[in-house]
Amino acid sequence: MQPLRRLGAASPFGLALPAAQPTAGQLYAPRGVWFDDAHVIVCDSGNHRVLIWHGHPDLDGRDADVVLGQPDFTSEGPAAGGRSIENGLHLPTAVLVHDGKLLVADAWHHRVLVWDHIPTRSNTPPSWSIGQPTLADGTPNAGRTVDAGTLYWPYGLGVVGDMFWVADTGNRRVLGWHDGVPYSGREADVVLGQPDFAHNDENRGGVPHGASFRWPHAITGDAETLYVADAGNHRVLGWTPTPASDRPADLLLGQSAFDQNTELPHRPQGAHRFRFPYAASSFDRTLAVADTANNRVLLWHDLPRTGIQRPADAVIGQENFDAAGENRWKAVSDETLCWPYGLWLHGDRLAIADSGNNRVMFWHIGSGASHTSPSLLTTAGA
Repeated sequence: MQPLRRLGAASPFGLALPAAQPTAGQLYAPRGVWFDDAHVIVCDSGNHRVLIWHGHPDLDGRDADVVLGQPDFTSEGPAAGGRSIENGLHLPTAVLVHDGKLLVADAWHHRVLVWDHIPTRSNTPPSWSIGQPTLADGTPNAGRTVDAGTLYWPYGLGVVGDMFWVADTGNRRVLGWHDGVPYSGREADVVLGQPDFAHNDENRGGVPHGASFRWPHAITGDAETLYVADAGNHRVLGWTPTPASDRPADLLLGQSAFDQNTELPHRPQGAHRFRFPYAASSFDRTLAVADTANNRVLLWHDLPRTGIQRPADAVIGQENFDAAGENRWKAVSDETLCWPYGLWLHGDRLAIADSGNNRVMFWHIGSGASHTSPSLLTTAGA
């Protein structure tokens, strides 16, 4: 495995703080990333905006082509600096493209924004929102009691099989819609983690178990298995087959039992423990999990589907499975991580939103997957 390309801060030997005024190439605590053969899209969360590169950047630190959520590349602040809720963002945390539509988890506006197409011009307004009655609304649970159509801090997005899923983190649940991305106002078909759509208790008001969440934060999977990174319980849950209704998970990673949510700070974690896993992504046979507070990414090269605490096969960001320091307690380099918050796997490439280092790093992971992006073959710094 090797790092290939960097977007955002150049941080040789020490942390690089973002400029007081944003630029087209600077990132501030990015939390979400997505890419395919033709685009790279990043949630530049600290600047309350989304940046789009059309085509893969051919140099480290390349400027973005399009900015969303702000009127231009030098503006910042929630809701476009207070100018526009309709066309602004407040801590965007996840990004996804499905059926040509761009989706952004606008977490602190308690909604998911949808663009009918990937914009080619900056400041393009979204087409509609999920979780709010209009684009002018942004209150928790749409200003009413929690139900099948509301959201509270939606941090994660995923399409698994024919289902569109949202990690409705503040409501301690995961919502699912049949037949792909829903239009505005359509209520969810499935809820996981709660007995019904009217409840939002942490771990259902008790200890954790196979059908509860504390902070569900990221979603991924394939036609067989749905994975949810339950960051607050320091675990990843998996359902095989993908669930048609609320039921206990079949897979547990990160804990020794479903009723445990033990955190082990400042102790060796090994290949099977997490501290706040905030992101997960899968492609082909590979599962990647951002073990955020341990400053590393863990990889499974054959998708785990059932069982408890199967150890990872590989680690990125640390020299071994027992190390956990921010930037290895040394200097910032292309191979170190500081609080990775977002992941996206595509072919044999992995993008990591390396939030604490104010950058996105692309890695070649050598998974044996079929796709290769030639423009990302040059090593970082070239």
